[in-house]
Amino acid sequence: MNTIQLGNQGLMVPTIGLGCMGMTGFEDNNMYGEADEKEAIATIHRSLELGGNFLDTADLYGPFKNEQLIAKAIGNSRSQYIIATKFGWEIDDSGKVTWAIKGNKDYIKKSVERSLKNLKTDYIDLYYMHRLDKNTPIEETVGAMSELVQEGKVKYIGLSEVSSETVKRAHMVHPITAVQSEYSLFERTVEERGVIKTLHELGVGFVPYSPLGRGFLSGQIRSINDLPENDFRRGIPRFQEAYFHKNIELVNAIEMMAKEKNITSTQLALAWIISKGFVPIPGTKRRKYLEQNIDAASIRLTEADLLKLESIIPLGTDTGAPYDEFSMGLLD
Repeated sequence: MNTIQLGNQGLMVPTIGLGCMGMTGFEDNNMYGEADEKEAIATIHRSLELGGNFLDTADLYGPFKNEQLIAKAIGNSRSQYIIATKFGWEIDDSGKVTWAIKGNKDYIKKSVERSLKNLKTDYIDLYYMHRLDKNTPIEETVGAMSELVQEGKVKYIGLSEVSSETVKRAHMVHPITAVQSEYSLFERTVEERGVIKTLHELGVGFVPYSPLGRGFLSGQIRSINDLPENDFRRGIPRFQEAYFHKNIELVNAIEMMAKEKNITSTQLALAWIISKGFVPIPGTKRRKYLEQNIDAASIRLTEADLLKLESIIPLGTDTGAPYDEFSMGLLD
């Protein structure tokens, strides 16, 4: 698989990464269905075989279980992988998530040591601020992250779900290598708000998570009953009655275009993102879907293809909020 430079600080990554969140359960919610550790580890190994060595995780996932799973999967092959993890959601000393967001220096130092321990490594390739702590100046947060780079514990730093103004202020303290936000044919808010434009101007890379619209663009969700009972997506607006059937119609149109090109709707959606120079991190815990996703990296879309695809879901199309009201209020 081809590689691309993420940001301007020298980090080279494959053109598509692997989101690992769904590989472990999350407290009493398994997020995207039941976890299968054996298959998850096999998926990470298969990804490496295909050139997909860019893994995305966070201390929040589990909490801690996801980082620990990755450590188990990579074993003594640490140098072959590029690991991105995140901090920000407060996790107390008993391992419980408090749902407060902490971006102060003391908490960052505590978090990085915990992640290093759980990942069984002495460095993190890309360390993200998971969400902005609105009670702590971004300058303090990034200043503390910069110290981690100077100490050799972190190689590159990133932000997640932030505004253009926050990126600009952060970048003045220490070069930001990447910003991670939800982005797909179904969710282009960062484009509408000018964040993408700012990233281009500053030379910051962009890593879209949920590049398949939280599974909608896979074409496998035809009714709300296709989601497991404890799947968190049942509680977000995009999957509610007001939007569900309209979204299915959009998916049908995308599937028709994909069929004409003899590829899947998933591959078409990922190829669209890759064509923009972004590095999507579709999440999967099965080798079958991993292989399909990685195949998307070799698909070339013409200008006509891109125009047709964006005419199906024009910029500004309302497909429903990606989070519930509480979580939306935590975005920058």
